[in-house]
Amino acid sequence: MQRGSDRLSRHRDDEMKHELQGLLRSGHPTRTEEWHDPEPTADDDPEIAGGPVAPGSSGASLEVVRLELARILGRSVFPAPAADLARVLRRKNAPDALVEALERLPRKERYANVQELARAVTRREGPQ
Repeated sequence: MQRGSDRLSRHRDDEMKHELQGLLRSGHPTRTEEWHDPEPTADDDPEIAGGPVAPGSSGASLEVVRLELARILGRSVFPAPAADLARVLRRKNAPDALVEALERLPRKERYANVQELARAVTRREGPQ
């Protein structure tokens, strides 16, 4: 690797990495000022913070399912049928319950956005 006109030598870089290794692996915040640290989760945060969202589970409302689908899918895959969306979810390592809920949707139906998809998933997973 060519170093070019770097201020530090390769040896000093390695020395600095070694000095920081314990701090980075400690699991504690590495910020010097407390106000830089991220805030802990709040009591009223969605269940996503506590683990994967599964349609039909307690607290898996339309908003929570939509948020989880939007976080994983993004905008680029729409419009698409449920089977294609389920493949994308599997490729992005989504929770199995979410993927299985999409696989149960009608094959011929196309979804234009996350809102339509979340409505279809929560409607099918609701009380039957």
